Formats: sequence, structure tokens, C-alpha cells
Amino acid sequence: MPKISAGLLMYRVRGACLEVLLVHPGGPFWKKKDVGAWTLPKGEVEPAEDALETARREFIEETGLEPQGEFLPLGEVVQKGGKTVRAWAFEGDCDPAALRSNTFTLEWPPRSGKKQEFPEIDRAAFFTLDEARKKINPAQVALVDALEGIAGSKLKRTH
Repeated sequence: MPKISAGLLMYRVRGACLEVLLVHPGGPFWKKKDVGAWTLPKGEVEPAEDALETARREFIEETGLEPQGEFLPLGEVVQKGGKTVRAWAFEGDCDPAALRSNTFTLEWPPRSGKKQEFPEIDRAAFFTLDEARKKINPAQVALVDALEGIAGSKLKRTH
């Protein structure tokens, strides 16, 4: 059965510009990958768990921040490997350099018998929507587009 993940896309407004917070996966497999490797903070939905609650929990685990405010549904996408990602957006701000992620343990190098600990997320950054579309996992571009449609019309009404 395909896995389902849920995540939150935090956005902020800088002048007339909308920016989103993306995170870069930690660990040796992602170390040298950049374009197409970034993602919104997300994690697997457990059986009988509410997807939005999963998204909130994963955001806290991967950034150390408590997400607050109105959560705007962005829909869902299916990634190349078959995983479905459900997402919501919320307005917020932070210093990406101050974010702290949980860690995972991995045998590295492979078959070495040595266990090493790596951060689940090794860095985070705000990107304009155009930059985000280049950096984010290609399947997740539709989530950035959905945010632009929702928040863009919301901004036009308030600014």
C-alpha cells in the first residue's frame, strides 16, 4: 500500500513577495543534492492518525517550531516513488539558521558496522516562489502553485 505523508508549508510576505520555508534532507544520500531535493517539512501518517496533526507534529520535529495560525489546505500530490503528500500552508516567520531537527541513526558507510547519527533536516531556507519551484521535489511544485493561488488572492484583497 502506498505511503501517505502530511506536511506544512510555512510562508511569509516580504514587501510584495511571497516566500516559503523549505527544508533539505539530512544524511549522506542527500549531502550533494540541491535542485529538486528540498521539501516541505513532512512525515508519514500513522494508521488512524489525523493528517493535519501528523503535519503539525512533523513540522515541530523537523524544525523545532510550533506551527500556529490558520492552516490552508493545499491538496495532495503523488511523488515519483508513489508516496502521497497531503499539505497545508500557514503564515509564519523564523530564522532558518536557528531551526533544530530531530536525528536518525544509519549504518554509514554501508556494511561498515559503524552507526552514525544524522539530522533529519540539515538546513532550511526561505525561497521566493520561483526559487522554490526549482529547489523543491518536482512533484511538490503543485503545492507551491496551490499556495500562490490561495495566498496570492488573499494578499490582493488585503494589500
